[in-house]
Amino acid sequence: MSATPAAFTVLIPARLASTRLPGKPLADIAGLPMVVRVARRAAQSAAARCVVAADDERILQACQAHGVQAVLTRADHASGSDRLAEACELLGLAEGDIVVNVQGDEPLIEPALIDAVATLLTQRPEAAMGTAAHPIASAQDLASPNVVKVVTDAQGLASYFSRAPIPFARDHAAGSAWWQAGGVPAGFAPLRHIGIYSYRVGFLRGFPQLAPAPTEQLEQLEQLRALWHGHRIAVHISPQAPGAGVDTPEDLERVRALLAPAG
Repeated sequence: MSATPAAFTVLIPARLASTRLPGKPLADIAGLPMVVRVARRAAQSAAARCVVAADDERILQACQAHGVQAVLTRADHASGSDRLAEACELLGLAEGDIVVNVQGDEPLIEPALIDAVATLLTQRPEAAMGTAAHPIASAQDLASPNVVKVVTDAQGLASYFSRAPIPFARDHAAGSAWWQAGGVPAGFAPLRHIGIYSYRVGFLRGFPQLAPAPTEQLEQLEQLRALWHGHRIAVHISPQAPGAGVDTPEDLERVRALLAPAG
């Protein structure tokens, strides 16, 4: 496997409104707005460029003040993928170009993970999207509806994503960490989905026009729309969990402490 992906662009959707953490993209982390920290971290990947897709002029100005490229998108997009599709148009990206969606609340994102997800699409021409997952460590995470699980096939393509504990181990006690016991395939563990995606631009432009899938509406997982309509999603398996994102004020304080200057 090649360690160097083909040229790609990182797109970082940034929405100012947030129920649990208002103004999240501009939250200060050790002297920098969070979205700027995400962009600088993503710039350590092999991406040709990293661009913030903002929904508010204040985000655009904060990025420009710190030398981060940004475009202003409409504020009324229904989803992040709609915002990314508009950003592709604004940037004049070609149909065959590859973009990686890095969430704007991931200041601890690993550059190597970005590269790995981008590389999926150069290695897997049958896939319209790429994403990532890591082995689940606890029965609590397997049971939690806030932890999205993914099951892959023999080719490393996603079969299904769910908030339910999948796969279900029929012959093991409910609520147990069954994969840590005997009697299961060596090295097998349920997988937690990591919310990073790579797309071919042509697919991304058409994705918002696909009808929402019943599975998507039930699970509230947008990636199920792609599977419902017959598109394939390649999955990179990371050996460990990435740095956690920032969803709450408590998350913000934790990341501030991690990134605070020494001394």
